[in-house]
Amino acid sequence: MNKTLSTILIALAVLVLAGGIFFAGSMYFRANTFEFPMMFGYRWNNNGYGPGMTLAPGASAGGRGYGMMGGYGWNNANSNITPLSVDQAKAAATKYLSNLNNPDLQIAEVMIFNNNAYVAVKETSTSIGAFELLVDPVSQIAYPEYGPNMMWNLKYSGLNHQFMMGGYGGGMMGGWSYQNANPQSVSANMPVTKDQVIKNAQAYLDQYQPGTVAADDPMQFYGYYTLDFSKNDKVVGMLSVNGYNGQVFLHTWHGNFIEEAQVQ
Repeated sequence: MNKTLSTILIALAVLVLAGGIFFAGSMYFRANTFEFPMMFGYRWNNNGYGPGMTLAPGASAGGRGYGMMGGYGWNNANSNITPLSVDQAKAAATKYLSNLNNPDLQIAEVMIFNNNAYVAVKETSTSIGAFELLVDPVSQIAYPEYGPNMMWNLKYSGLNHQFMMGGYGGGMMGGWSYQNANPQSVSANMPVTKDQVIKNAQAYLDQYQPGTVAADDPMQFYGYYTLDFSKNDKVVGMLSVNGYNGQVFLHTWHGNFIEEAQVQ
């Protein structure tokens, strides 16, 4: 073997070795730095998942995740946005529901915040919550709320996950179909009772939001509950509680509460 060929082979071997080291290092970096982020900021790590969530007292390992749209807490309001009216939020949610072609679904509650409007949708046949919507104050488009509505909803989460991939009714990101859900196979029964939900919520608030009080009327959905909490008799935020393990999940994306309306 002549000297030139030997030099070329050594150079190639060095390049291959360097490439292997770089690849291995990059995979290690990915495994230890990125925590499999999902849309809207969700992540999975050794401490649990989701923004502002913690395990209820007495539950197994877990912890609060990073907050969404500004971090922990609920006072992340954008003062440059004109809040929606109740009628505007209802109109957007009604348009959203019309695309589902399901007469059993109707608006149950509308809450207006600085950052968005919150709309709870229920089944008229059972009065159980079906899913939760947010309405963007600029576009006035309704879309599935993130958080427990997407992660814990056992009956209608098919709608939410399909929305994330495609949007709805020719709106954001494309289109999706209600038929992707399988509602017949889900029971409304959950081991965590409403009384325990209130206790878990209050225990969380006492630790992380002292001075606030959990509402005594949580709304039941398929897999979890959602309720408001207040300070000095004024609503200041919302949270959800898993109906199977009691985990508490703080909603951090609403902003400051303005008004609400029950829809019969």
